[in-house]
Order: sequence, then structure tokens, then C-alpha cells
Amino acid sequence: MATTTDPARTSLPVVGPPKRGADIDYELFLDCVHCGLCTSACPTYLELGTEMDSPRGRIYLMRAVTDGRLEASDPEVRRHLDLCLDCRACESACPSGVQYGNLIEPFRAHLAKTQPPSVALSALQQLALFGMTPYARRMRWALAPLRLMQRLGLDRLVEKSGLLRLLPRSLRQMHEMVPHLEPHHGLPEVLPAEGTRRARVALFLGCAGDAFLPQTALATARVLQRNGCEVWVPRAQVCCGALHYHSSREEPARAFAKANCAAIPVQDVDAIVVNAAGCGAMLKDYGHLLHDEAGTTLAAKVKDVSEFLMALGPLKPEHPLPIKATYHDACHLCHAQQIRRQPRQLLELIPGLQLVPLNETEICCGAAGSYNITEPEMADRLGERKAKNILDTGARALFTGNVGCLLQIGKHLRRQRPGLWVAHPIDALWASYSGQIPEAARAAMS
Repeated sequence: MATTTDPARTSLPVVGPPKRGADIDYELFLDCVHCGLCTSACPTYLELGTEMDSPRGRIYLMRAVTDGRLEASDPEVRRHLDLCLDCRACESACPSGVQYGNLIEPFRAHLAKTQPPSVALSALQQLALFGMTPYARRMRWALAPLRLMQRLGLDRLVEKSGLLRLLPRSLRQMHEMVPHLEPHHGLPEVLPAEGTRRARVALFLGCAGDAFLPQTALATARVLQRNGCEVWVPRAQVCCGALHYHSSREEPARAFAKANCAAIPVQDVDAIVVNAAGCGAMLKDYGHLLHDEAGTTLAAKVKDVSEFLMALGPLKPEHPLPIKATYHDACHLCHAQQIRRQPRQLLELIPGLQLVPLNETEICCGAAGSYNITEPEMADRLGERKAKNILDTGARALFTGNVGCLLQIGKHLRRQRPGLWVAHPIDALWASYSGQIPEAARAAMS
């Protein structure tokens, strides 16, 4: 691919071929033919209706800054770019194959190095996002008091008393996101296959998912075992790095990636199985992030759990789960990984489960990593939009394959109609394999 050496385009270094986390190949801007088909897929354009809040408009802005026609410090430019969720729905909609993610992410990283931040996070938010969330053990310790309060019923007492209103807004937002927390028992390093061994896999637990939804990690391991997989849980695995990378903090993201490459000897497993869309998309991008053989080799082994099971050939579950349910396509599963059918195929295996379509299923729910903290107003608008579409189906359960979506959608459904079961497809599959129906599922079925 040709490179551009026009001196008028020196405000952003230009090299080729394109590399995520590095400089942008100018030719990537030229792939956009300005047809506008991306606009109907863009969450912020649907909400605001402004051209500069569409993928096409943001490409205009980034190119204008690169050409020197606009200043990177212009607050309006930064605002339009900051509002992008990086959901990559535009990539799925684009007939020209524009690599929008390979534009917006390195462009933001470049701005972060050359311009002061446009969104100021409080010290508490910084601590929560970058000092706790990427570290599973710290997250478990931080959530322990709330888990105890939930068990004793004190959380409901505090909510009814109105004391939460005295907390800073950022703390109230974080509290609203927390679902009912199940006990965290941890997983052994190796879980043997049931019956004839069909595969040996490494299970990537992630950080937030392991802390907030330990039951899903356990269900994932049990489902893999039931399907003849020996499951290895690498003890030295760390955060995938997505939270830092999408916040334009490239070096910590690379450090996490290198640690995972060292922690998971890929030659010893058939696949690295992930149950969180955001983690899976990030791990699959390690070749671009690290630009080395270790990252590329690891990325080639990464599989979403639904992707892996459908390729393996899942055993049919036996226990009925008579519930009307719908499925939300997590952005980094359907757009970044192009995985849509497999989660639905797993759910369709479950006896008695009625899966109904969801309007705007591929429109972002507003979670988008740390977006619901950095851009709470737009995140709330998108969360309410998603909740309305879910409630319009009449479903009593909502399934989706990403921890951020589960927390965001759960928060908005609890506001409007408590009692719906919000869970990962793997939670439903394990319930049907084992006959152990979660309390939330029983409540939704009643």
C-alpha cells in the first residue's frame, strides 16, 4: 500500500502498512467513499442526528486534522471524537471495508500524547478504572463488602433510606451497575474432561467478568468439561488490556498483552476460550498491538466460547428451560469478531427456551468499556433505548455475551422492570445441562 509524504499531512505521522496502536496509514482515510450507509448503524448518530457524530463525519474530522485544515486542540473536534463508542458497527455496515477501528483508536492515542485530556476523570474514577478493574483480585476485595451487604439485605435498606443520594454522582453510577453478586469460589488450575477428551483449552477469565460474574466463569468451565474438554486455567493470566487500550493508554495495554503471551503457552492447547466479547476482540488483536510473533500466535488460538463450541459440536442439553428470551449482540462479538449465529445456535439447543428477535440488536447498549463512566449521559440514553427494545419483545430473559453489556443492560432493566433474568448464554446452557436453575431464572419463569 502506498504511503503519503505530503508535508501538509505531517500533523499525524503517516506510515504503512497500517498498524493498530501505531501511526495511521493515510490510505485508510481514502477507503471511505462517503456513501453514508454507516450512519444508520451508528448509535450516536441515531441519538443526535448530527453528521459529525457519525463515522463518516468523524473520518472527515480526523482527515482534516491530519491535513492541517483543523486543529487537534479544537474542543468541538475532540468532543465529536470522544462521543464515539468504538463499537465498530460502521465496519459491519460499510460496503467499502473501511477499517474504522484502525483509524479512531490510533488517532485517539496520538491525541492523548499531544493534547491534554478532554474528559477529566476524578481521582476516584481513575482509581476504579485503572487501579482496580484490570486486577481481578483487587476487584474481588473491593466488591467483598457489597457482596456481604447484599447477603444480609443491607443494600436494600441503604437504598430505601436515601443515603445513596449523598454519594458523589460517580459513586452512585458505579453502585447502580453492580448486579446481585454470587459467591466467588475460584477455579482449580486444571479441570478434567468428562468422558473422552476431545480438546484441551485454556480458559481466559478476564478481570471484571471474573469479579462481577464468577458464576459465568464456573458455568463456562463446566460446559467445556461436559463437552469433553480438559480446561486449563493459567494462573499467571492478567487483564487483556482492552480498558487501557481503548482509553489511549497503549503502554500498559502492551504490558498486559506481553504478560498474557508469557502466561499461556499456546502450543499446549487447542484453543484459548473467552466468554467476554471485549476480551476476545482484544486478544484477537494482539498481533496488531504487539507487532510480533508471540502476539500473532496467541491471537490465532483465541475463540469465543460460542464460536469454539459450535465448531467442536456441542452435546444437546436435556433439562427444559421454559422461558421467553431475547439476545443482544455485543458490539465486540458481532462487529469486531463477526460472531452472530453461534450464540443463538447454543440457545436454540435448550429445550423449552423460546428465542425471539430483538429490534436494533446490533446497536450498542452504551457500555463500551469505560464509556458509561466517561460519557454517562450518552451511555444512559443508549441504555434506555436498549432496555425499551428488550421490554417491547415481552421476553422474560435477556442473554448477551459480554460482561460490560450484562452490567449496563442489567442496570437499565432493573430501573424499569426488575425480575428479568439477565445472563450470559453459557449460564442458560449450563442450567439446561445440569438442571440447576438459578434463582433469577426461576423468578423470571414464574
